[in-house]
Amino acid sequence: MTNTFREIEDANCIFVIGSNTTVAHPLVATRIYRAKAKGAKLIVADPRRIHLARFADVYVQPRAGTNVALINGIMHVIYKEGWYNKEFIEERTENFEALVEVIEKYSPSLVSKITDVPEEDIVKIAEYYARSEASSILYCMGITQHTTGVDNVKSLANLAMLCGHVGRPFTGVNPLRGQNNVQGACDVGGLPNVYPGYQAVNVPANKEKFEKAWGVSLSPNVGLTVVEMTNAVLEGKLKALVVMGENPMVSDPNTHHVEEALRKVELLAVIDIFPTPTTELANVVLPGVSFAEKDGTFTNSERRVQRVRKAIEPIGEGRVEWAIFQDLANRLGYPMNYASSEDVFNELASLTPSYGGISYQRLDRERDGLIWPCPTPDHPGTPILHRGQFARGKGLFHAIEYKGPAEETDNEYPFWLTTGRTYVHYHTGTMTRRSLHLVRELNEPYMEIHPQDAAQLGISNGDMVRLESRRGAIETRAIITNSVKQGLIFMPFHFAEAAANRLTNTALDPVAKIPELKVCAVRVVTLEEETTMEAAEATA
Repeated sequence: MTNTFREIEDANCIFVIGSNTTVAHPLVATRIYRAKAKGAKLIVADPRRIHLARFADVYVQPRAGTNVALINGIMHVIYKEGWYNKEFIEERTENFEALVEVIEKYSPSLVSKITDVPEEDIVKIAEYYARSEASSILYCMGITQHTTGVDNVKSLANLAMLCGHVGRPFTGVNPLRGQNNVQGACDVGGLPNVYPGYQAVNVPANKEKFEKAWGVSLSPNVGLTVVEMTNAVLEGKLKALVVMGENPMVSDPNTHHVEEALRKVELLAVIDIFPTPTTELANVVLPGVSFAEKDGTFTNSERRVQRVRKAIEPIGEGRVEWAIFQDLANRLGYPMNYASSEDVFNELASLTPSYGGISYQRLDRERDGLIWPCPTPDHPGTPILHRGQFARGKGLFHAIEYKGPAEETDNEYPFWLTTGRTYVHYHTGTMTRRSLHLVRELNEPYMEIHPQDAAQLGISNGDMVRLESRRGAIETRAIITNSVKQGLIFMPFHFAEAAANRLTNTALDPVAKIPELKVCAVRVVTLEEETTMEAAEATA
């Protein structure tokens, strides 16, 4: 996030796109409600009518996978109406002319045809966002989990720069991370292309710095992402996998493809706190520990580093994960000698400029933690990014054309499927589906379908149906609702017994290598229809 959670409630306009905020980030949603109570305009764009849409001044249901076209259309109106921030653009950005050349083509009439969003709503969104004194953009995986995910994010950055809504309080481009320490995991190098602190592995100076610190020779090549690792196993290029705190048998796209790889790999070691469909395939399971059983730090979406303190001793054979990895490294011939999580953090701070001024001692004194960049011990932290100038100097506009999803609907697969979370369960349900209270709320997979689509298919509310894509099939219960528009199916991905990701596409964004989990083509088959077809085939 370029700004903080606290600032959201004082924004004059909030544009929520690709985020079911009340379900996935309820505390952030509380900030939105407070802003709304203070008079802020609320814009919500989501293919599904989420709870937050009830409170929106403008709610639109763009066709799944058309975010770039929608944002270009909004920018077209802002530019044509002269609502853009000329002074900000001249002083702090570059490549504006290239952006204008592209967005001039995206008139409201054209964008309406692409996205199904009414022209008047495109104009209204543009006016509310651009003419507000302080507008904030909030987005989540409904934006990023596409083959055009990077284009989607760059388009939102274009919109913020166009209006000068960045680098100031109550503004910004603010991604809401999907789990509690995803930001921290990325910060410390949990990505295949960077060392800690986003220091690129293919920059010789970075490579030399970490070789000296770690006493090893390092590869200058970018590593593999999750889906690429799965492919590499099936190609015979990858022989062993260590999976920590992840359940790819439910969370990754094309589950059949994932299962094939996990059964083929020569060694699969899984570190987790509960049994999962992934641990069932493991050669060895190493029990980890929960947040309450270890010391360390978490870094949240707003870049706030906070201490985690052990409340109880590890249960059973559970061990802190850094110690497990240290033992593995030592047994594989690379000596590690950390005595505590603080030792690990101190090394991180010494090698990572943005964490350079953070220590356990400072975090113990700072009740609310510290927000990076915090380069020196006397630095107060940086709640707002890009004040005065951007990290690269001038902000770069990207001229981005709309591209559709990796696969299209057709006569055989006529529906779009999008996936997400429910208010009851979290991610793959590893923890929440062990709670009796939550299970009583919801413990059965389902899909949502529009009333007219259900009528045409002869589906009644509560019927069991078969949902099929080009990659797999599952059986689930149909819920008829106006929350989804015609032609769209929604399904939560928490349920291993009917995993929505058996259907989703492994196609990747070419830059970030994120799979297209949020849109794929499917068909709906009633079980009665399937039985009739099977009987006909048997007779033939």
